[in-house]
Amino acid sequence: RGGDIAAEYLATQFAQAGLKPAGDDGSYLQKVRFAGSQTLDSSSLSFVPNDGEALPLKLFDDYVVSNHTLTENVRIDAPLVFVGYGIEAPEYQWDDYKGVDVRGKIALIIVNEPPSTDPKFFKGEALTYYGRWTYKYEQAARKGAVGALIIHRDDLASYPWSVVKSSWSNEAIALADDPRPKLQAAAWVQLEVARLLLTLSGRELDETIRLAGTREFKAFELPVKMRANVDSRVRRFESSNVVAMLPGADKGAVRQAVLYSAHYDHLGMVPDMPGDNIFNGAIDNATGCAVVLELARAYAAIKAGSGMLPPHPVIFAAVTAEEKGLLGSKHLGEHPPLPIGQIGLNLNFDSFAPLGTPESVKLLGSERLSFFPTVEKTAKAFRLAIEPDSRPLAGSYYRSDHFSMARVGVPAFSVSLGDKFAGQTREWGQERARDYTAKNYHQPSDEYRADMDFTSSVAIARFGLALGWEALSAAKPITWLPGDEFEAVRLKSERNP
Repeated sequence: RGGDIAAEYLATQFAQAGLKPAGDDGSYLQKVRFAGSQTLDSSSLSFVPNDGEALPLKLFDDYVVSNHTLTENVRIDAPLVFVGYGIEAPEYQWDDYKGVDVRGKIALIIVNEPPSTDPKFFKGEALTYYGRWTYKYEQAARKGAVGALIIHRDDLASYPWSVVKSSWSNEAIALADDPRPKLQAAAWVQLEVARLLLTLSGRELDETIRLAGTREFKAFELPVKMRANVDSRVRRFESSNVVAMLPGADKGAVRQAVLYSAHYDHLGMVPDMPGDNIFNGAIDNATGCAVVLELARAYAAIKAGSGMLPPHPVIFAAVTAEEKGLLGSKHLGEHPPLPIGQIGLNLNFDSFAPLGTPESVKLLGSERLSFFPTVEKTAKAFRLAIEPDSRPLAGSYYRSDHFSMARVGVPAFSVSLGDKFAGQTREWGQERARDYTAKNYHQPSDEYRADMDFTSSVAIARFGLALGWEALSAAKPITWLPGDEFEAVRLKSERNP
């Protein structure tokens, strides 16, 4: 109910600003259908050697699993195939599935991607989407596997097993109408369990992982089957993206619409939790929604004051289910209010610490675009230093809603705050960020307080307006830099507008 009320509030604000509805059936709401799947304790998984006794595993301690087909029960008895990093990347001349058939089998996959310091090979030390666990499941399903088992390793994943365990203990949410192939068993397994599994196959894990990072690697089938019973509780429900638009002039020019986005969902409430049980999400991400609302009002005021439309359409979207895997924005990317080839830039806004006037920003992914020189110039005009990604191996670019637009080809990045604020040291900002993460991030305590200084949100909104207007006024459409992983899909969308 709280989510529905928030969506109606956002729709009302867009309407009052004078924007046109861009949702379903002439409304501001774009319905998104979901399915939730909770893996039950009655589930089981074991490894069964061709010659030997079965090795049973303990749910959550040794492995986690989810049934992506959204059925209540599946039984699996299938051979395991080790496919290295599980990546097929033609631009890097890399194919872990070459020469092997995984149809009806279980793909055993290493987390992350082949090690590299060469920026031209999987972007060196920075993580590409090929290294994300979501890609590995998607690719295994496309190849016809019934399951995929990712080997966890702390240093490669950039987070411990406890994070996997806690995340996968909860209900998994997926788009209910996604027609793409699905895995019956999408799973993770502890490193030491994988070591034992390779030992059963007469191989040594560390050496196998090392070889998987070389071009000499060839996938192979193990003399072991995975036997699993995955029981799930499945429910279906709906939520809404909120989408509005300001038309553009578009007189004889290539359309270069700008999409502003922010997610309005958080973690809901826990009925049986003692004390404050409402996860408000004041910073994450009411602050981003506030920026998008003010941008909508500002663009509408420009039109009202001058009678002039912006050069191209401007779309404003408050999306749902970001906290469940960027699902609302994924639906928006697959059902856009304009053809994807006509959307020139997505600027996403997520979580702005109310700590005063910012002197730095993080714009992860902006350097991948032809627009980056303009980004640098605009940041300089606003006296904002651009901070680099402090954790490139964590793959931060693939963890916010702009990625849903990038994966369908739209040049996209998120605008977020850096660590430097006026009158304070950079270390002060870093300490405040650590304190928020430790005490308030994804907690009921992320709520409004009277001492919050929203000067930061004002500065970001003004910066976002300037960036959007530069994109709308650009002489040429924004492109991905040559060789970027999203360049090909962008070119395809432009050929089929």
